[in-house]
Amino acid sequence: MSGASSITGRMRLMKFLMAPKKKIKPQQREAEKKTRWNILRGDLVQVIRRGHDEFGKQGTVLHVNRKSDRVTIKGVNLGKMYLKGDPQQGIKGSTIMKERSMHYSNVNLVDPVTGLPTRVSRKYLEDGGKVRVSKRSGAIIPRPEILSIRKRPVSQHVGDKDTVDADAWEATYQG
Repeated sequence: MSGASSITGRMRLMKFLMAPKKKIKPQQREAEKKTRWNILRGDLVQVIRRGHDEFGKQGTVLHVNRKSDRVTIKGVNLGKMYLKGDPQQGIKGSTIMKERSMHYSNVNLVDPVTGLPTRVSRKYLEDGGKVRVSKRSGAIIPRPEILSIRKRPVSQHVGDKDTVDADAWEATYQG
């Protein structure tokens, strides 16, 4: 009996050891190394890759995918997306143009003074705040206003198990 259980255990171990390793793409390995991001959602960027069809176009960043090192830009790098129809409801299928992501290295921030693409450095202000600074003109690049708005709003649903504000702020200590 013990011989049969040790064989199955040995077989399980060999199966685990011989299983193919999951390969990580080099782009994802490089993206994992990054700790600082200069391009944020809401920034104005320009495509700087000369071989790209959209070279020289400017747009606002809609989404930054930090896991795969990619950004989606409004009105740039459009591709066809097919919407499936539903014959039972009488909805026809259609084709729409939607923004596709592009690699982070193919875009640069736009300098607020000159309107040209620029690299970015970081500096500390006298009050201790950290800011992004344009290498082209030396101007401070402000954080986009849209970052103050949450992408997924906090739920405002009040259930029967939630405490009412009046009860929560009531002074109960008597001393």
